[in-house]
Amino acid sequence: MIKKFCYTVLFFVFFSTASIAKFDIKASTAILQDFHSGEILFEKDPDREIYPASMTKIMTSIIAFELIEKGDLSLDDKFLISENAWRLSQSGYSSMFIMVNDEVSVENLLKGIIIASGNDACIALAEGIAGSEEEFAIIMTSKAKEIGMNNTNFSNSSGINDPDNYSTVRDILIMSHYLIKKYPKFYEYFKEKEFTWDRTGGDPITQGNRNPLLYKNIGADGIKTGYLAVERYSLAASAEKKNRRLIAVGSGFKTKKDRSKESAKLISYGMTNFDLIEIVKSEKELVELDVWLGYKDKVKAYVNHDIYKTIPKARKRYLKAIVEYNGPIEAPIKKNEIIGTLKILYKDEIINEYKVLAFEDVKKVNIFSRLMKSINYLIWGDV
Repeated sequence: MIKKFCYTVLFFVFFSTASIAKFDIKASTAILQDFHSGEILFEKDPDREIYPASMTKIMTSIIAFELIEKGDLSLDDKFLISENAWRLSQSGYSSMFIMVNDEVSVENLLKGIIIASGNDACIALAEGIAGSEEEFAIIMTSKAKEIGMNNTNFSNSSGINDPDNYSTVRDILIMSHYLIKKYPKFYEYFKEKEFTWDRTGGDPITQGNRNPLLYKNIGADGIKTGYLAVERYSLAASAEKKNRRLIAVGSGFKTKKDRSKESAKLISYGMTNFDLIEIVKSEKELVELDVWLGYKDKVKAYVNHDIYKTIPKARKRYLKAIVEYNGPIEAPIKKNEIIGTLKILYKDEIINEYKVLAFEDVKKVNIFSRLMKSINYLIWGDV
């Protein structure tokens, strides 16, 4: 018999008649995501091809982070600076100001890339890891395809203008989400507001982080700005408030002021008009379901990943969740066995389904006990 268990904690009542007004920002292309649920809250021509400019450096950093976590690279490793890298420390480029034949640690190069947006540091890191920037760009593109950036190609490590270095704001969002989820410890670099490089042959140089949102009181802690004359201004940004994180990516802002103002406006829109609902955390007991012919009358159940939903504030009352299962479930039951389905409904329409798994083993009772339970069921309907 199919049974339904309404997980009543998930019924939300919100008596409001408010609605979300039509919204737009001054950018050619943009996208906004709720990090935990993965849901897109706003998009404007998100698959339009763009030149990602210095947002490219997010992937440059990811490649280094991956090698460090694998043990193939260390923050203390030092790379010898080539003339090729040094040339990008000249006038007209964002630079860390490294010198030829300097030996610079991976950690300093990463800070030079992430905080100071140093193009010279990008080439130094790329050459140190892959031997050449061309080979490094192949690694970057391969990683992009691996994580689902299907409309992206990287031809260099810095984002310097090149028609073969292209992406979309949707792909930049995928990359940003991957960075934050996969490397939360290293992501801390992106919120640092300044970096001092004790350069060779001169006084130390201190540079501020170019992300304008870090200096606003909106919870911003990353990620990366970009600028090219052909693309104008761009920004991949993330902000966290009250355990809720949003990621916004925009490109084609006409001015620096627009980039800052409109990106903050986009994040404020998401924070103000939507609520994040935690439905269940992975590996935690969700519900107990009826068991037949087992040493226990109930079996604890769970789902194997976190489930969040983002709902417009005026519509939370439409969200609910039901666990359906064919029960009572006959023993024996093995831990992690699929025993039901968690259905998430919005306005009584199923929007997602997830497998419900047994949290524990439940052994079958012996023959005598089974006989007694069967008799009780026939007489009393008692399972």
